Amino acid sequence: MSAPPDLPDIVSRAFAVSRRSGYAAFCRNETGRLLAMLAATRTGTMAEFGTGCGVGTAWLRSGVRGEDVRIVSAELDPRLAGAAADIFVDDPQVEVLAADWSTLVDRGPFSLLFLDVGETEVSVDRVADLVCDGGIVVLGDVVPCEMWPPITYGRVDSLREHWLTDERFTSVEVMVAPDAATLIATKR
Repeated sequence: MSAPPDLPDIVSRAFAVSRRSGYAAFCRNETGRLLAMLAATRTGTMAEFGTGCGVGTAWLRSGVRGEDVRIVSAELDPRLAGAAADIFVDDPQVEVLAADWSTLVDRGPFSLLFLDVGETEVSVDRVADLVCDGGIVVLGDVVPCEMWPPITYGRVDSLREHWLTDERFTSVEVMVAPDAATLIATKR
């Protein structure tokens, strides 16, 4: 087996910031590569709710293909938001805010919205109107499940069930690693 491809420079910088900040809850490379690929298909404004130290934002940025594409990201912890903002200080296409995700509601609709399931309240109803028709919602940090109804930690995973069955979206669960999954939902 060969080594994985090198990380994009912006992602390497974000990992360095995360390490210096002592922040270990960042976007996995497998999810990040998926984000970069999806970002390469988008125009308009993309968003991330729950920036952390900016690793997910960096993966999104690494996939951007146009000068007219923007990324706005919100992180509730001001220390982490400041660390993430430093990564993109010279990048006019990325804005990191020290704010609750709900402050971004007026900046949509988004062509792609990345949410960390562990960090953000991500009910379908709260998010559906934030993405444009054909827009994509990516929910990272999902525990893989191979049954229906989905069971996680001994309970029905109602969040996953709602995303996979909501008629406003066409959704799929994608295994990105043996121990990690991502939900991807495209608004109809």
